[in-house]
Amino acid sequence: MSRYFLLFITGLVLTGILNQSPVFSQEISDPESEYMRIRAIAFEGDYETASTAARKLVNAYPAYGDARILLGRILAWQKDFKQAAAVIDTLLATDPDNEDALSARRDISLWSKDNTPVATDIRAGYSFDSFTEPYTRFWQVFKTGAGHRFNWGPASAGLNIGDIRIKTDTSQADATEVQFEAEAWPKLTNKNYAYLAYAFSPGSYFPGHRAAIELWQILPKGWAISAGLNYYRFERNSFIAGLSVEKYTGKYWFSLKSFIYFKDDGPTTSFYLNGRRYFNDTDYLQLTLGTGTAPDEPFDVQPDVMRMSANSIRLAYYTSLTNKLTLRIGAGYSYEEFAENDWRNRFEGHINFIYAIKMK
Repeated sequence: MSRYFLLFITGLVLTGILNQSPVFSQEISDPESEYMRIRAIAFEGDYETASTAARKLVNAYPAYGDARILLGRILAWQKDFKQAAAVIDTLLATDPDNEDALSARRDISLWSKDNTPVATDIRAGYSFDSFTEPYTRFWQVFKTGAGHRFNWGPASAGLNIGDIRIKTDTSQADATEVQFEAEAWPKLTNKNYAYLAYAFSPGSYFPGHRAAIELWQILPKGWAISAGLNYYRFERNSFIAGLSVEKYTGKYWFSLKSFIYFKDDGPTTSFYLNGRRYFNDTDYLQLTLGTGTAPDEPFDVQPDVMRMSANSIRLAYYTSLTNKLTLRIGAGYSYEEFAENDWRNRFEGHINFIYAIKMK
């Protein structure tokens, strides 16, 4: 009996050892070679196999940052943006200055926006701009329109209704007029995209024609640069050029932008610093500080052409109230030179709603 019992125990042990051998054979002894193998598989388009292997590599070597970044990118290529971001955020929690991880996190954020489930939306908004020197002016614009996301990028079109109230010591005026506008953000390549805009108004306060073009180049490690030109037609043609450098770092985005206004007596410039804190892939709070002689906002009304200089601050908030309803709200203040050594306080604000009426 004891001999049979001993043989039985021996058989169990041998069976256990044999069953364990595949596990031992699957241990990763060279993480660098395994990383290169997984990357090659991913580049061939077999994301399912690559993601499974990348998870095993990350589990075997948790401190191997490149493996975690690779897993995050593979998950993003599979359009699993939430999990991809979580993988990269885990690395950034212990290595917040990892440039490759920051670059991957930025790409994932951009890709998730490009793959928004919203296909078609309607939008409405309101904005105002007011000052009291050397006369009182209250300018307000009511906006309505619609947007659609095409394969090449999003676009929108809308109608603006502007109402201006001007009061001097001797007179008072009130006028209402309309403006038609269209905008598009075409994606040119994975590293380039553009902004195109055109607006027309038959009135006398809105510019008769307004056009804009801006091109972005995405650079490594979360950097980007852009250059653009704005055109306005009032009684004469006006041009404003813009140059910017941008940087994504973790949950933050920063931009330094310069505007060059080509006046008859020579060009004037201004500089604007933007800082944005993201709370997720879409919601953010933005602060803008600016100074100089060239405006950074589109000319809404003709008297803005005569502005000499300004120091300004703006605060804006963008958030998704529901999966279909988005809110944009902001306010700003400028200390503005409207004549030689004459300054005034200027206030502005806006609120916009975007509602998705069709999902992908």
